[in-house]
Amino acid sequence: MAKAKTQIPSSMDVDEVLTQVEKAIKEDKTASPALISAVTMMVLLVKMLLGRLSLHSKNSSKAPSSDQNKDKDEQENENGDEKPKSGGQKGHKGTTLELVDDPEEIKELPVDQSTLPEGTYSIVGYERRQVVDIKISRFITEYRAQILENEQGKRITASFPAGVTAPVQYGNSLKSNAVYMSQFQLIPYLRVKQHFQEVFGIEISVGSLYNFNETAYHRLEVFEDFGKQKLREEDVGHVDETGCNIDGKNHWIHDFSSTRWTILVPHEKRGCEAMDEIDILPHFKGVLCHDHWKPYFKYTQCEHALCNPHHIRELTYSSEQEKQEWALKMKEFLLNLHQEVKSRDGWLAKERLEKVHAEYQEIIKEGEEECPPPKPPKEKKRGRLKKSKSRNLLERLKKYETETLLFAHRKEVPFSNNQGERDLRMTKVHQKISGCFRSFRGAQIFCRMRSYLGSMQKQGMNAGKAMDLLFSNKWGEFAKSGFSTENLT
Repeated sequence: MAKAKTQIPSSMDVDEVLTQVEKAIKEDKTASPALISAVTMMVLLVKMLLGRLSLHSKNSSKAPSSDQNKDKDEQENENGDEKPKSGGQKGHKGTTLELVDDPEEIKELPVDQSTLPEGTYSIVGYERRQVVDIKISRFITEYRAQILENEQGKRITASFPAGVTAPVQYGNSLKSNAVYMSQFQLIPYLRVKQHFQEVFGIEISVGSLYNFNETAYHRLEVFEDFGKQKLREEDVGHVDETGCNIDGKNHWIHDFSSTRWTILVPHEKRGCEAMDEIDILPHFKGVLCHDHWKPYFKYTQCEHALCNPHHIRELTYSSEQEKQEWALKMKEFLLNLHQEVKSRDGWLAKERLEKVHAEYQEIIKEGEEECPPPKPPKEKKRGRLKKSKSRNLLERLKKYETETLLFAHRKEVPFSNNQGERDLRMTKVHQKISGCFRSFRGAQIFCRMRSYLGSMQKQGMNAGKAMDLLFSNKWGEFAKSGFSTENLT
């Protein structure tokens, strides 16, 4: 006899099923207290697991790389902007190779006249073709200081150039390239060592590579002080932080940045103690963009603007997982407002702003009806009442209406905190490659180097040029000029 197949519905409202289970067990008068407790616990565990499984980059802070079954046809990002198609974008400058007038080597190719018909031929010109290549080789400069001796036997030796202090030493270009590979391209020391050994035929120890980085770190002390002062004076600043493993212990890397400057600093603590010690936020009086981490609000001398893509992700979770209609309305409202502000070049009329706030408050009012606060239990319990994610989000949006909508009032205030998150991104890449920092000094070196290189890139200088300046004789003048790139050639 064939067994009957169990029909499993292709789509099932799991929340509804769990609600029915809870209702049934409560109404069953024959169920023992132990059974009721066991079923309640199982329902709770199922809800917790479903909540975790339903999280992805669109409704939580999880990275897009962790998403399963990505929808490649999805055409909008979390800001509501259309995703660009693959390939070069409009306005992108191409890198087509062009002929140069001063090649390093010219090879003339004569015509084999033995293959030509009889006649008299004269040269009337050349057809040019160029091959762009690189020549990688070791380059050693030997300095020979002349020694003179007079009739009394006294010797006088010519002076060596500044910095040439040892019989054999590494040059500035080599140091610059090594630090560039280590701190900008994030190549581990052993692979940098192998590169110099196999490509250039130069032996460099791991200790020497570390010393190059240490030298760069000390030289950049003046830059870090300068960068902090510049950030204190900015009209709009971005802050964020991320955890990192340093010598097996949890630490934090704090990011303070703007469109022109970046400062990254590692610290044992995450909160105000660390931020006070770093000494940027206590003096900052502009608009501070962040992701609503509460310690930032303790700095009351500045205005605050909240990262709306964070709101979008949380609203997505509330609408998809907790079936909150107000959350979907608020998500669409924020995305549409963002597009409207962009289309009007960051400026809305006063009458329009009044309507914006009225619409915002109306959605909040609908949320209050749909997602009311939890009722206090009959028996008094210690601690605060547990609230759903949707309720917490609703209360936050209600309390911080001004901070949420500030981007619609001020042209210079962005919709998101992407600048701060972008400046922190390479710290996560470093951790993916190396796993951790072996020492706190290593983290300090990395952060200061990334601060300098990131800031110089924002000024329009590429990382290679920035590294050459750091190790060249021009570094002192560059630092005295306030790290100005205007007069550099």
